[in-house]
Amino acid sequence: MWELWSKHKYKIGIFLLLLTASMIAVSLVIVRVLYTDSRRHVSLIWNLFLAWIPFLLAYMAYVFSWRRWMVYLIVPGFLFLWLLFFPNAPYVLTDLQDLVRSPHEVAIWYDVILLNWFSWSGALLGVVSLYLMQEILLRHFGRLVGWLFVLSVSAATGLGLYLGRFIRLNSWDLFRAPQEVVEAIWGWLADPSLSSVGFVSLYTLFFLFIYLTLYAFGHILQEGQKFTGRQEGV
Repeated sequence: MWELWSKHKYKIGIFLLLLTASMIAVSLVIVRVLYTDSRRHVSLIWNLFLAWIPFLLAYMAYVFSWRRWMVYLIVPGFLFLWLLFFPNAPYVLTDLQDLVRSPHEVAIWYDVILLNWFSWSGALLGVVSLYLMQEILLRHFGRLVGWLFVLSVSAATGLGLYLGRFIRLNSWDLFRAPQEVVEAIWGWLADPSLSSVGFVSLYTLFFLFIYLTLYAFGHILQEGQKFTGRQEGV
């Protein structure tokens, strides 16, 4: 058990932190419901649950990817489902706009904290799952493919957020009403409004900024460990 912890302590630690953050976020909604007898923000729990799906899919794909043949036979299935559900993770960031419509049933600072717990929990679930998927591609197909994947997913995420927030499409609509999804995407590509282009572009840049920042921070930690190892070897 100790060997497993020492070998994967950061991965396990991140999982526990994300789980704890999600539990705190859900608890804040429960307290609000009990205090106000209002179901305001209860839908955030469902949104956060959806944000966990791409994280779990990415983790399973990461585990299977250590066997080369599974990368070609099994991982693509996880990748497809992951791409389908991934926008649900950063989608929680858009729930911050609920502050504008939120009735004053509790102190405004409570709703600010509640929404921040949900939005950052969802965003971090998305970042970690994207990192796991990128690691698979980096390991098997090289850095260029890995980073092109990150850029493509970031752009697709911006569009996915727009379709989810304003067109009101869901991930499972691709199976329930595929024609409707295709028509919505094609309609936007054919004649995008200035407002929608701004939304998609800014959310794409924002998510990419978050990812690159946390990616760089993680590699600072790795550099520190390597430097410490060299110092101890001197």
